[in-house]
Amino acid sequence: MSRYVLGIDQSTQGTKALLFDEEGTLICRTDLPHKQYINEKGWVEHDPEEIYANTLAVVKNLVEKAGINKNDLAVLGISNQRETAMVWNRTTGKPVYNAVVWQCARGAQICEEIEKAGDADMIRSHTGLQLSPYFSAAKIAWVLKNVGGIQELADKGELCCGTIDSWLVYKLTGGKEFRTDYSNASRTQMFNISELKWDKQVCGLFGIPMSALPEVTDSDGDYGITDFDGYLDHEIPIRGVLGDSHGALFGQGCVETGMIKSTYGTGSSIMMNIGDKPVFSNRVVTSLAWKLGGEVNYVLEGNINYTGAVITWLKDDLELISSPGETEQLAKESNPADKSYLVPAFTGLGAPYWDSEATGILTGMTRTTKRKEIVRAALDCIAYQITDVIKAMSTESDIDISELRVDGGPTKNKYLMQFQSDIAHVTVQVPSSEELSGIGAAYAAGIAAGIYNKKEVLNKMTRIRFTPQMQPEERAQKYAGWKNAVEQVLHK
Repeated sequence: MSRYVLGIDQSTQGTKALLFDEEGTLICRTDLPHKQYINEKGWVEHDPEEIYANTLAVVKNLVEKAGINKNDLAVLGISNQRETAMVWNRTTGKPVYNAVVWQCARGAQICEEIEKAGDADMIRSHTGLQLSPYFSAAKIAWVLKNVGGIQELADKGELCCGTIDSWLVYKLTGGKEFRTDYSNASRTQMFNISELKWDKQVCGLFGIPMSALPEVTDSDGDYGITDFDGYLDHEIPIRGVLGDSHGALFGQGCVETGMIKSTYGTGSSIMMNIGDKPVFSNRVVTSLAWKLGGEVNYVLEGNINYTGAVITWLKDDLELISSPGETEQLAKESNPADKSYLVPAFTGLGAPYWDSEATGILTGMTRTTKRKEIVRAALDCIAYQITDVIKAMSTESDIDISELRVDGGPTKNKYLMQFQSDIAHVTVQVPSSEELSGIGAAYAAGIAAGIYNKKEVLNKMTRIRFTPQMQPEERAQKYAGWKNAVEQVLHK
């Protein structure tokens, strides 16, 4: 009898199911999108019931597509979109409102009131996070304040307030388990990352009852058992839960202090393992990587708003390219003497600048600046932004960084990867697989279940390496030009 490890990656756009064999090889995947609800105010929501229904569906589709015996599934790991938050009735299991997505800033006023009261520094020192509506606390607080009739449920202890992982665990176990892991808890802005528990003072400021929060469980702990609403003939354990970026960090094998990864998606999450003690910073945030094997690891994380989305902008808005694949050749053919810089501050700048008022700029153009040069500037700005964060992390942690592990669609672009290596002066490693978030959660579950050996499975992945080729003088000159361009858009 075979033993398969199942991974569910519940992301912003959809839900994936991933099937791994006993060697840790990904052998099949299925996915389903879910609807994005965006209103005239720019508020973003998901339907939690649709997400759960899709979770059951992708598992069934996966079994059929792979042609395996469904009863050979042995263990489940879950990765999830992180800061997206929701509230549901503990008794009925029904959501009281849609899930409020991480992109949604409707809790801004709540954060402003807390800041005016002078509590922002305390929150950062307890949670490691800058006070922001980006995180789950302000989203849950908004739901509690604005949805009628739920305060009474809260007072009776009949509410569950959590992130998508805790919702899936609750539903998959028939309401028996209400749990989240350390990585997801640390991104809610309610978890004290030094004391490793929900923070009473912070929860009080947001008006969120601690009785409504899930039990924080080791990332490879026991999350109960599931048969996927009767689909399986037997129940299998849920033994791995990780936020998506943390899952990618683990899937990349960044388990030692100083190891760093960058995900190139719509935006980018750069995450660095800093070991078993937190480092607090004003330029990047501090979170928990996970608690695995009974040990806690911390991370520094920097989030960038526009990386892969810059390529979408070139294609859909400027119509300079018809597909992302064109950019590599165009950049290679561009005039090397052109000194154009694009600062893609379309919605402000994230880490390490944190300037929400910044606006974008294309600067340094001459008559030699044509289509190819603009495309190159767009690719280069991705690498420059990531280099800014890497440098900030190196300074804040006092750790020299020599290697960057990367994932995401834009990593297929060889020009970009070489330029990333050159400008950051690090070796860039591109893995053979793209599904790093789901891989990380599945591997954590497989290790916990005794199916995988940790060292063997994390070293399994093959990688392409890019090493720095640029001369130090050229690197310094190009980076100084970038910093000058950024200075032109900052409001601080």
